[in-house]
Amino acid sequence: MTYKITSSAQVNALAALRIINKDVATVQQQVSSGYRVETAADDATYWSYASVMRSDSSSLQNIHDALGVGASKVDTAYTSMESLIDQLGEIRKTLVTAQEAGVDKTKLNTTLTELKGQLQTTVQSTNFAGENWLLNRDTTLPISRSVIGGFARGTNGEYQEQTIDFPADQTVMIDTTDANRGLLTKTVDANVLNADGTSTARNYYLLNAGSTSPASGTEIKLDSNTTSAQLKDMLAVVDSVLSQLTTTAAGLGTMSARISDRVAYTADMSDLIDKGVGALVDTDMDEASTLQKALQTQQQMGVQAISILNTAASKVLILLQ
Repeated sequence: MTYKITSSAQVNALAALRIINKDVATVQQQVSSGYRVETAADDATYWSYASVMRSDSSSLQNIHDALGVGASKVDTAYTSMESLIDQLGEIRKTLVTAQEAGVDKTKLNTTLTELKGQLQTTVQSTNFAGENWLLNRDTTLPISRSVIGGFARGTNGEYQEQTIDFPADQTVMIDTTDANRGLLTKTVDANVLNADGTSTARNYYLLNAGSTSPASGTEIKLDSNTTSAQLKDMLAVVDSVLSQLTTTAAGLGTMSARISDRVAYTADMSDLIDKGVGALVDTDMDEASTLQKALQTQQQMGVQAISILNTAASKVLILLQ
């Protein structure tokens, strides 16, 4: 004869133990993975927020790296600008010396030619990551020189790149296609700088870089026939070029400072976003450890309770036999 004993206490204890076992498994998974919300099934809202924030953090890290490359490009151009300013200063000194009575202008032209060669070498060697901001060999001049500076989310959450820009026409020193697009190769009218009361242009240019479309006028160089009026014009042109060059270098310095600010900003923002993600989905280890111990105690008590109930049922079966 078969006897079946169904105890409501046993059923309730078993149901409670199942819940406790499930909670223990959940907490153990949170502790081992380090995530309170690991998948969308855990919490769809927090998981969605965290996914977008992780994407933003990754984008900021890429931007931080790109800013480092951009800063090097700007610093390279700025360093070359400083060298050009020094070399132009030496050219100016040479022209001032040429104004002195009895000086040998032909010998001074040797120095002048050497200094102009240094200008050209400096421009041509200003290369970083495949870019030379001071030299243009393309038929079309770029609108601007750009460095990635950040990003924004559009109205639909789309990625929108932000850049730090500088006008390309201000940085080009030599243009091998059109000489008049390069600061050191373009034509400058000395009559505009040093008017003589007439409308007749007195055009000069500093460097002849062999451009497809060359500059017009007289190249700045010295010989025994160079007059004081020509020297005065040459000095005016060099001063004008030097002034524009100094303005461009100052602009690049400002751009470099902006990039430095963005580097610090992106690093701080990335850290803040990572902290925000952690607050949303990371496991609080102190809380989880305490909860794990409590659940394990409950689990042991549940097992003991079921064991006691099973023992009691066994004694009833003995009486029925």
